[in-house]
Amino acid sequence: MTELLQQVRLIDPVSQTDELFDVLIADGYIQAVASCISDISSDTQIRDCRGLVLGSGLVDLYSHSGEPGFEERETLVSLLQAAAVGGFTRVSILPDTSPAIDNPALVAQLQQMRAEGHRRRGADESLHSHSLRLPGSPAPQLHIWGAITLDIAGKQMTELADLALAGVVGFTDGRPLENLALVQRVLEYLQPLGKPVAFWPCDRQLAANGVIREGAQALRLGLPPLPASAETTAIAAMLELVAAIGTPVHIMRVSTARSVELIARAKTAGLPITASTTWMHLLLDTKAVKSYNTSLHLDPPLGNASDVMALRAGVRGGVIDAIAIDHAPYTYEEKVQAFAEAPAGAIGFELALPLLWQYLVETGEFTALELWRALSSNPAKCLGQKLSAITAEQKAELTLFDPQQTWKVERKNLHTLSQNTPWLGEELQGCVVQTWC
Repeated sequence: MTELLQQVRLIDPVSQTDELFDVLIADGYIQAVASCISDISSDTQIRDCRGLVLGSGLVDLYSHSGEPGFEERETLVSLLQAAAVGGFTRVSILPDTSPAIDNPALVAQLQQMRAEGHRRRGADESLHSHSLRLPGSPAPQLHIWGAITLDIAGKQMTELADLALAGVVGFTDGRPLENLALVQRVLEYLQPLGKPVAFWPCDRQLAANGVIREGAQALRLGLPPLPASAETTAIAAMLELVAAIGTPVHIMRVSTARSVELIARAKTAGLPITASTTWMHLLLDTKAVKSYNTSLHLDPPLGNASDVMALRAGVRGGVIDAIAIDHAPYTYEEKVQAFAEAPAGAIGFELALPLLWQYLVETGEFTALELWRALSSNPAKCLGQKLSAITAEQKAELTLFDPQQTWKVERKNLHTLSQNTPWLGEELQGCVVQTWC
């Protein structure tokens, strides 16, 4: 199939492009990119794309899969479908499944499940049930994080070399590791393997049972507070280990203004670190929690207004390299509890780009390139990968986005199996039209 996207706004963070172009795509490859393309075959499908945005495929650094173990929350197929509908062409799942992804056999099993799901999907053309979302190409690439430790207590390392040979994208537990001696050994052991390693710095003793960022709002709502120091002290310790050992590290789930300062200082000193925050931490602060909507119970919790401003500035300035989705599906029954008792997390694949564009780009706080870079080329770099520039003869790994199209967040319009989001029932502006994976 050959199609011509006429006068689409091309956003390419690799080449720093934000201009109107005609883009010709055939059989999964970009054939031409020019200000005007007129030399086309008679069977070319022509699409008027004025007002639409065509960008590099979005890349998610880390998210949670329900499968294996919690298929009622999410299957691998539904997760990849939701990601494709949201514009993501690469998805990386955390190893906190049941059983955990701590051995090569499970890595191979998940890769096989992905392949079988892709074949089933190819036989079913009803991928996008939302009438405004056109069918896309094959499912997103699936990348798998391998677990660092074998046990819940986090005291015994997995066979990291075996997992590396099995094809994991990198190593993380997706939960805090507070045994600094073990972290030191992990950094020393991983150095020659050349795989990314990601840590979520959080001192659980300082965090205690906190569910909301410490501050005035926590006092008003009567919820257990979680101090910023639970994150910042852990980051400071992590940075000291990186300085001593030299192994590159990715810092996950940055959520406080002080953390941004620490990371900025470390980068200035030349430490080999990258960092990410999650999309909801850029949009909402503790004031949103007054609804007691359990989909706003996140870990780390939403920050105060000063934290949100610092995180936004950090992303724009490159201190925070990437925006992660951290898609965390839970069933209705799991989330219908008291705020402090409900499991922490919210879905995000199908919502992140429309909401980030609406509240950051449309308001003028971010440029389109700044947002797209943090959602595509920079997450790929954090994974040790790279995206190609949008040029002729490259494979089409693209996302077509309509910033003005509206749609309602309803069960029938979501491809994830869960619906734990504070935007459920609301109408959003911005819709992914097509994804080429």
